[in-house]
Amino acid sequence: LVINTDPCYAYLLEGNSFTDQKLVMCHVYGHNDFFRNNTFFGPTDRRMIDVMANNASRVRRYMDRHGVVAVESFIDVCLSIDNLIDPWAPFRSSHSAPVEGEEEEDGHRLRNVRGYLEDYINPPELIAKQREKARAEKEASKRKVPRRPERDVLGFLMQHAPLEAWEADVLGIIREEAYYFLPQMQTKIMNEGWASYWHSKLMTERALRDSEVIDYAEACAGVMSMAPGQLNPYKIGIELFRDIERRWDMGRFGAEWESCDDLRAKAEWDLQLGRGREKIFEVRRLYNDVTFIDEFFTLDFARELKFFTFQENRRTGRLEIESREFEKIKGQLLSMLTNFGQPFIYVVDANHLNRGELLLGHRHEGKDLKIDYARDTLRNLERIWRRPVSILTVVDDKPKRVRYDGSEVTISDEPAAFKV
Repeated sequence: LVINTDPCYAYLLEGNSFTDQKLVMCHVYGHNDFFRNNTFFGPTDRRMIDVMANNASRVRRYMDRHGVVAVESFIDVCLSIDNLIDPWAPFRSSHSAPVEGEEEEDGHRLRNVRGYLEDYINPPELIAKQREKARAEKEASKRKVPRRPERDVLGFLMQHAPLEAWEADVLGIIREEAYYFLPQMQTKIMNEGWASYWHSKLMTERALRDSEVIDYAEACAGVMSMAPGQLNPYKIGIELFRDIERRWDMGRFGAEWESCDDLRAKAEWDLQLGRGREKIFEVRRLYNDVTFIDEFFTLDFARELKFFTFQENRRTGRLEIESREFEKIKGQLLSMLTNFGQPFIYVVDANHLNRGELLLGHRHEGKDLKIDYARDTLRNLERIWRRPVSILTVVDDKPKRVRYDGSEVTISDEPAAFKV
């Protein structure tokens, strides 16, 4: 266990062998460096242990005041939707709002170069109606909450749901902790790969005794093994960092390398640039898992690690190779990592049909919602919103609305799919 705080805390199991203890300590040093230097960990609170201790004290007081069952059941509801946050909110700077009443360019008039035709080209009655319509639409958009689709569903519920003070505080605690853990989800492959890279370096070059080699190799083999159909972040991460270091040491990147179609020349390519270590430190600082895989997961790397996509044979019940096509393999991997493989959900309207109902939108990316999951999520959202909750989605290529009114879930057709 290693905790992203200042200082960084890690724990060792008392029953581990001395070799394992050294391995864990070297691994933790890699995590510590990653926590300190990766851009996506920049906004995290380095005093989170103290914050969580204070949160726990507040929750215990609420339990004493409102009952354990009531508080725990509400926490369960909040935890079931703790992924409905905006991963880019910590990096988004607030822009100054437009000044109210500021004169805007009149877009209702047609361009007229001859003054005497003005009343004919731009009839005053028509212009007045268009201005009034635009003014009404502008006022309606101001009244609409939110004014544009909002991805931070938890933050929106904190501000607008009819919650008691203690419920809003508990929801805020869950949201705060969700944002704290968010970068660890965004950089799982990189973080574990970086820590594994450095424990390998430190152990084999500094800390390992001859008598400990077999135990160390056995422990590493267990951690790095990757069964068919599984994604091992330790294995992919360390091998990709090693591949980047090797490529930048040998100059196997850039336009000249990409345009070379001589297989023998590529096999013998070595410009002896020695920029590999510099490059992996740059990657460690600037990338997350999606950008890491998107930029550095190459065809040669996929071939070397024998990457395939698998599917289950319904007749035998066994996993079989579905495809060896690189683009399909990489696309599937990126799909799993983008938004952690979870759907993109937005708050669309907090007063839908002027009935106080909450309307959500699902940005369809080619994968349908799991309706059973959607039902449970809508039930929990209704528990917080205390009015019916609906979500616009796509099922079998058809726009649908899934609605929960407090007693039953209904699915109805929609004229068009939700778009952000």
